This record gives sequence, structure tokens and C-alpha cells, in this order.
Amino acid sequence: MQTKPFRIGTRGSPLALAQAYETRTRLMAAHGLPEDLFEIVVLSTKGDRITDRSLALIGGKGLFTEEIEAQLSSGELDFAVHSSKDMPTKLPEGLHLSAYLPREDIRDAFIGRTAKRLIDLPQGATVGSASLRRQALIRRLRPDINVIVFRGQVETRLGKLAAGEADATLLAYAGLKRLGKLDVPTELLDPVSFPPAPAQGAICIESRVNDDRINGLLAAIDDRATRAAVSCERGFLATLDGSCRTPIAGYATVEGDHLQFRGMILTPDGSQFHEIETSGTADKAADLGEAAGQAIRARAGADFFESWG
Repeated sequence: MQTKPFRIGTRGSPLALAQAYETRTRLMAAHGLPEDLFEIVVLSTKGDRITDRSLALIGGKGLFTEEIEAQLSSGELDFAVHSSKDMPTKLPEGLHLSAYLPREDIRDAFIGRTAKRLIDLPQGATVGSASLRRQALIRRLRPDINVIVFRGQVETRLGKLAAGEADATLLAYAGLKRLGKLDVPTELLDPVSFPPAPAQGAICIESRVNDDRINGLLAAIDDRATRAAVSCERGFLATLDGSCRTPIAGYATVEGDHLQFRGMILTPDGSQFHEIETSGTADKAADLGEAAGQAIRARAGADFFESWG
């Protein structure tokens, strides 16, 4: 009989909290447990505290997880809730991604101040984005655009846009939906021409590998289709480096036992890119992603990857 609350680790942004609340709600429903059996523990991460530089310059994705994972490893937390696209492809020893919630919309949302669509921005307009993938895709479609670094929480970035620091910005549509900001996007970008980050729109739960009690609790809310899709995308990412220093896009869709994957790599200036498509059975998801990464690496050649530095 559980008497102490399960301790759920999360970052403190409104979006991170919304994701933690959704996880708690699903666990309550799955197990018939009251809300007071779940304690949401908010932790500040280095990635949250440093907002004036791009992630590539300060250490990459692990900056959003290190403090949380330290408490998870020590047993101070029972599990942690993350945006899957923030997760490094290599986790600390003893930790694993034990569950995924059903995935939200994978698309990027364009939020225009001076034009409603990316294609309609005036010549030389300024777009704010901290994502190297988004920067490269913008430059691929609109080489005339001036791209500047925009970091911070959703509200921070929207505030910068409203203050006139840029003509437009881009955010994950999934996050805006989870925050109830459906009226914010002025355009939803086509995932074929503007593919999302691997794992975009998916919430994952991290726990200790050997904690059977917690892993059993979480298994009840694990969405198999999301797990397969994200496993494929993370396999692709891991094969190609997958840090915040590399413009990589990719997404998988799962119908029944069938998985379809599309991936893209770009030079930072968007002038060169390579795409790949593959398909197979969902139970081989990670292998499919890794094979796609190896194939596109061979196709692009060494000179292409030198542009990544």
C-alpha cells in the first residue's frame, strides 16, 4: 500500500508543469489513485538559468536534465517527466525512458508579427529561433532571412516578438496546444518541407532501470505507438551525433505494426541537405532509425559533416 507520495521531477516552466500534470492525471486514472499520492518536485536546470546563449555554446541538451537526473539516480525522485526532444540520446547509467504519453501534433508553428506565413515575410526580415534545425530550414526556404537567437520559455519568446525584436518566431505546436495557446500560431508548417525535431511533441518519463515498482506503475500509461516512433527518431539522432550543434530533422509515423520514417540533415546555412525515407515493422524501430542514419551519413559524405564542426 503506497502511503508516501510518488515524487515526480520536472522543470518549472509552465509547459513542463503542464506535462507533469498530464502525467499525474493519466496515472491517477490508470490506477485509481488520489492526487495527494503524487508530489510534483520542481527543479531548476542550467538550461533554464542560462538564456542569453544558444544551447550549442553551453553544452547541449543535457543542460535541461542533469539536475533532475542526479536526484533521480540518488532516489530523491521516483520518476521524472521530460519533453522527449530535450533528452540526450545517451542517458546516465541506471536510468531509462520507461514510458511515453500519446504524442501531440509534431508540427512547428510559425508566429508572424509582420506576415502570417513564412513565405510572405518581407525581404531581409528577422526571425528569432534558438534551434539550429529551424534556423537551417528557414535559410533553406528563405536565404534572405536574417535569423537571430531567441531563447527562453514560451512566454519569454512571445514577449520578445511582441516587443519587436523580430518579425517572427517558431515554436512547437504541441507545446502551444498544451498551454492552451491555440490562437497564437499564424501558420502551421508542413512537416514534409519543414520537418520537426526528432521526438518533437512527445512527453517521456524517465525512471531507474532496476525500480520494478515504479516501472510497473508507469507501464500502465506507456503508449506503444509513440514509443516506437520516438525510438526510431532517437536511433537516427544517435547515429548522426544528435547534439544541439547539428541541424537534424526526422519523424516517424506508426499505423498498427507498420512504421514509416522520414529524416533530413542540413548544413547550418541551409544550402545543402539530404533526405531519407524508410519503413519497416514497429518492433524494429530503433534499428530502422540507426540504419537510416548510417545510410544518410554515407550518402552525404565527409565534406558535408565538416560543416557541422
